[in-house]
Amino acid sequence: MQTLVICIDRDNDLGEKAKMSTPIVGREANVQAAVALGIADPEDSDTNTIFGGIRILDELRAKGVDAEIVSFAGDKNVGVISDQKIAEQLELYLRMNEVQRAVFVSDGAEDETLVPIVQSRMKIDSVKRIVVMQSENLESTYYILKHAFSDPKISQTFFVPLGLAFLIYAIFLLARYPEGAVVGILAAVGLYMLYRGFGLDDIVALEKEKLWDAFLEQRMVFISYTAALLVSLVATVYGAMEVWKLYSAEGVWYHGTLTLISVFVNVSIWWYAAALLLADMGKIFDLKTDGRPIYRNISISLFVIATGLLFWGASTYILAAASLSDGLLSDPTIALQYFVYSIVIAVLIALAGIKYSLSNQIPENEKRARGRKNKKIA
Repeated sequence: MQTLVICIDRDNDLGEKAKMSTPIVGREANVQAAVALGIADPEDSDTNTIFGGIRILDELRAKGVDAEIVSFAGDKNVGVISDQKIAEQLELYLRMNEVQRAVFVSDGAEDETLVPIVQSRMKIDSVKRIVVMQSENLESTYYILKHAFSDPKISQTFFVPLGLAFLIYAIFLLARYPEGAVVGILAAVGLYMLYRGFGLDDIVALEKEKLWDAFLEQRMVFISYTAALLVSLVATVYGAMEVWKLYSAEGVWYHGTLTLISVFVNVSIWWYAAALLLADMGKIFDLKTDGRPIYRNISISLFVIATGLLFWGASTYILAAASLSDGLLSDPTIALQYFVYSIVIAVLIALAGIKYSLSNQIPENEKRARGRKNKKIA
């Protein structure tokens, strides 16, 4: 095959609306898919993308070019998950068919972000964007806003912060503490903006899908991750309660922000460490069951313990200096010694983890090299 006409549906409207599975190969199959999507949602631009690809296919074949058309769809969670699904479908198709070059067809800039993914696997001769000519009524402000807000990607970005703000304000009004509403709203909206700004929504969606797959496959990692999530929640609530006790008694001006943070870290750090260890133990169990190497995960567990020691030692010394510790650790000199000991022990644990990882990585690399050599000989 000389040329492949590739139509991209990044948000999987073909699957969500037309109930079509991808890849869709061939002219007739794509005509049926476009018609089905057009009937399910006449306003969806992916219908025009497929018809545009069919037109390009007909033009190429009329010139005597050996061409074929295929449509790939991603996932409604646009981002890492959808791009991975399209890349997997493309690689599977290329393993079964020899393609020299491609024509990339899309309905906008969002789908065209996949050009580098396709280009890394084959030569792209042309990128064609299908633009729909609209009538004057359809270009009205009402129509644009209505359909923009019906898009989940836009509505989540716009409505979620507003919804959080209204909900938090209502809760504080019911609690007869309107002064705290401003702080709560700013904190919630700020956290949401950081969540979206750092692209954590893609990571969370990917992890959620992996967790669901682990549940369906009955893997231990599902139980360990769920337990880790609950332990993390308990750690956060417990630490926040301890901080609130000091804050409500004397206020932040009395103890200082650093001291309050140290209180939270000191009482919750081992809870968070236990959560990470739980998650890692489930992963180790599944890797061991599948016969795969576990040395990296054991090293991660050792690093978690080492990091917990560092944070515990530092927070313990700060609380002792602020006269907020009881018993033996109330003496700043003894607390400083514990801090030094925690650093030394953390370094030793980290070095043990590195040594264990390296000692197992070398035989693993040699084993892979032998496997590749045997494969070439065969």
